[in-house]
Amino acid sequence: MYDTLIASVHVLDGSGTAGHDADVALRDGRIAAIAAPGTLAAGSAMETVDGKGRVLAPGFIDVHTHDDTNVIRTPGMLPKLSQGVTTVVVGNCGISAAPVTLRGDPPDPMNLLGERQDFQYPSFADYTRAVEAARPAVNVAALVGHTALRNNHMDRLDRKAGAGEIEAMRAQLREALAHGAIGLSTGLAYASAYEADTAEVKALAEVLDEFGALYTTHLRSEFAAILQAMEEAYEVAAHARVPLVVSHLKCAGAGNWGRTTEVLASLEGAGRLQPVGCDCYPYSASSSTLDLKQVTSDFRIDITWSTPHPEQAGRPLADIAADWGVPLLEAAARLQPAGAVYHGMREDDVQRVLKHRLTMIGSDGLPNDPHPHPRLWGAFPRVLGHYSRDLGLFPLAQAVHKMTGLSAARFGLAERGLVRQGYHADLVLFDPLTVKDQATFSEPVQASSGIDAVWVNGVLSYRDGVASGRRAGRWLPRSGDLRASFAGGMPE
Repeated sequence: MYDTLIASVHVLDGSGTAGHDADVALRDGRIAAIAAPGTLAAGSAMETVDGKGRVLAPGFIDVHTHDDTNVIRTPGMLPKLSQGVTTVVVGNCGISAAPVTLRGDPPDPMNLLGERQDFQYPSFADYTRAVEAARPAVNVAALVGHTALRNNHMDRLDRKAGAGEIEAMRAQLREALAHGAIGLSTGLAYASAYEADTAEVKALAEVLDEFGALYTTHLRSEFAAILQAMEEAYEVAAHARVPLVVSHLKCAGAGNWGRTTEVLASLEGAGRLQPVGCDCYPYSASSSTLDLKQVTSDFRIDITWSTPHPEQAGRPLADIAADWGVPLLEAAARLQPAGAVYHGMREDDVQRVLKHRLTMIGSDGLPNDPHPHPRLWGAFPRVLGHYSRDLGLFPLAQAVHKMTGLSAARFGLAERGLVRQGYHADLVLFDPLTVKDQATFSEPVQASSGIDAVWVNGVLSYRDGVASGRRAGRWLPRSGDLRASFAGGMPE
């Protein structure tokens, strides 16, 4: 007897190959059988779901999140579950909830993850135990943040680390990797890590080699110096002999528009010598803390939160400055600490990166923003609906691959990311004709349409717009040496 039969469904298995019609049966959290339509009798399952006219795909893997504390504090994880995400990778951009010991308020940009009381995990093992106890609705895998390590061992972050501090960070990173961390992330563009030189990062990355772990990086610059920043990333990963993922690859700033052609050529060139990849979110606007260095009148900047002026959340910075009768920069300084959405990319650049064979999909959503970027709720359906179906940027099978099979291979998520017999039953059922992101910049907290059902480890967790309340997510430790499982991407 099967637990669930999903009958007469069109399967896109996550490999990028063309789909096929099938019956898919689940039992004990795994995919128990895949057979021709009508082969598996409805009476052989405790529950039968009619999949006619629907696509069944592996549950989406969000490789770039900042859900570190939210998987524990808000374990229902509706923003992700409602768009078909069944696994989140936390600890990106150099910031992670663990291992962390604060001496005061979390430094920028660690404050994106929560307030001081939300950082309760001085060791990585403490964090893994907390995730397991919370039993979130989605699976969780984690990177260790470079900025978090710096915070733990340095008196201030606006300088290089000394030899003793680097050794202490290496020891803490080694302990986390031994407890299943996927790898190390850096956020070298932020003031809290910008003064870290390449030698510091290399010294930490050497520890990754011992475990076959991954190096991911928010580049030191995504503006004019992006090619130099990419060269630094290649150098670090090559030195450590580990795979590299460039986070949310983009060409930011009006003076940088159109340069994705040369940026992607750089990535291709590096890929001939070492394992590299990137992730991307499907929007031409970014979101982070409000950075005075990025304040400009070249494009619109929207405020998402402000500690001294919370009433300004959701408003354009230019309107706030006009109301106050002050220049943009002064208004921004008054709002700090704050968050912002920067409409600083060009759409053709976004499409070029999204389409590239080395690109995975990640939302980079910020769940603690009172007025979040719409990517938090809509990133994955936006790829399926707007970019694949409506614009024809790539076939639906390739869109699914970019958020499932490719991601699972690169991040070492064993027996996930593909619809295969014996694999964990992380699955999403969606309507290819209606799947669509509903979240907008003005109304960002809206669930997507066309997501019919989501199973996490075989448990029906979301159906017809409603979460079931059955939380079946698990902590996912790194599986093996990622150098062996790292996949290059779609064949050209």
